[in-house]
Amino acid sequence: MTITINKPLRGGTIRAISSKSEAHRLLICAALSDEETFIACPESSEDIDATARCLIILGASVWHQNEGFNVIPINRDVLADNKKLYRLDCGESGATLRFILPICGALGINAEINMSGRLPERPLSDLYNEMVSHGCKLSEQGTSPLTCHGQLKSGKYLLPGNITSQYISGLLFALPLLKGNSSIRITSAFQSRPYVDITLHLLNNFGIRVIEEDYGFFVPGNQTFRSPKAVTTGGDWSNAAFWLSAGAIGPGSITCTNLSSESQQGDKKISELLKRFGAHVFTDKDSVTVSPNKLKGMEIDAGDIPDLVPVLAAVASVADGQSTIYNAEQLRHKESNRIRTVTKLLTNLGADIKETDDGMIINGKRTLTGGKTETFGDHRIAMSAAIISAACENDVTIEGAEVVNKSYPSFYTDFRTILGGDFKED
Repeated sequence: MTITINKPLRGGTIRAISSKSEAHRLLICAALSDEETFIACPESSEDIDATARCLIILGASVWHQNEGFNVIPINRDVLADNKKLYRLDCGESGATLRFILPICGALGINAEINMSGRLPERPLSDLYNEMVSHGCKLSEQGTSPLTCHGQLKSGKYLLPGNITSQYISGLLFALPLLKGNSSIRITSAFQSRPYVDITLHLLNNFGIRVIEEDYGFFVPGNQTFRSPKAVTTGGDWSNAAFWLSAGAIGPGSITCTNLSSESQQGDKKISELLKRFGAHVFTDKDSVTVSPNKLKGMEIDAGDIPDLVPVLAAVASVADGQSTIYNAEQLRHKESNRIRTVTKLLTNLGADIKETDDGMIINGKRTLTGGKTETFGDHRIAMSAAIISAACENDVTIEGAEVVNKSYPSFYTDFRTILGGDFKED
């Protein structure tokens, strides 16, 4: 789908959609639990649906209606006696793959995992190697489907912390199910730590004990996931960041509700960053309002907030002076090489931006020219293009705009009906 934005959003109030990061994790905890769980989560997306789809194949009952998901857990006794091959489809969801794969190993099942898009090319080696060294047999990396056989064993796991935190979260779901105790040793700088904090918080809600050590985590074995009966998915700070950034660069204030200031999500840092840029930011207990003001460039360490980089770069492109985004190497392994595709996106629309080894350097302008850009198959590139249209002199045409379905299917509807923008579809 190609859309041309001919009326940028004007402002208003919008409720943040349910957190994709939390929904993945809650679905998994509920499916591994001892009894049925209701997850309050009004919205879904292609990525969330991928996790639900895999859990259903493994024997859970998962259905979404009205305000959330109902989950009846997997019967692990049935799995243990069943030698069948479980065919799972992760779609393009990296989180689904890296969470489900170690769970399959912990359950000791035969699994065939299908992947789409760029997912077979995205990093897996460190998790793959640790699973192989702990009893699993996996087919060749980089191909789809990926097969998994054998029983994952407890022990010491060594993982880097600067590739993706999803390796660590995946093992944190799996290791409590094993008979013996295990440890996860982090062997390099620990980036994206807030995503692991989300995992730890939700595991605790399901009665799973993880002990943090200087080196990483100690995970006792023989644990039982115990359902809290009902849980609520918080608002998604990552997706709300697009609307809040639009409030900083557009013509009017934007308020996002359903955003808890006590969230474990690292991307709640967007409020602080927009304030540092110079925008007017007012934070309440469960909402944030951002109003435009003269913006100034700055330096941004993206180590813990990689998903914010596309929209932060868009804001920086219209801030006075130079901005530098660094410590973002892991962006090269997302749905697209985001260091490169963010640079291409903003260059296409008239920005002065240069790619670096670990980020980008941006010299801000008062406005951008606008024009045409592709999305490179990346939902965050598409949404950033729509947001920066508020600071463009001409229309912005986005090719492959439908990719937002990966995380935010109602993005363009909200853009038009709630926040006053408009576009035409070609």
